[in-house]
Amino acid sequence: VSSQPFMWLFSGMNNQYTRREVFYRNTCHDLKRFWEREIGKQTYYRESEEHRLGRSALRKLREEWKQKLETKLRLRNNPEDTEKRTNVG
Repeated sequence: VSSQPFMWLFSGMNNQYTRREVFYRNTCHDLKRFWEREIGKQTYYRESEEHRLGRSALRKLREEWKQKLETKLRLRNNPEDTEKRTNVG
């Protein structure tokens, strides 16, 4: 048995082809495993960032300010609505 992995399986073949076969099998498996890990990491980072942003107070503050500004703009553009509200209340 040789010191190289899987070399004994292909002992009847030319060494040049055997090395390519062993190298190819290991490389494909390693590349697949590498990209699966990278995709898993990116998915984890994206999900954790979305979760963090969902809990962020900044998002809530921006939403409140947006609503306040929309209300002010609406009142500025329609002053009759303001008069009706003050007369009713």
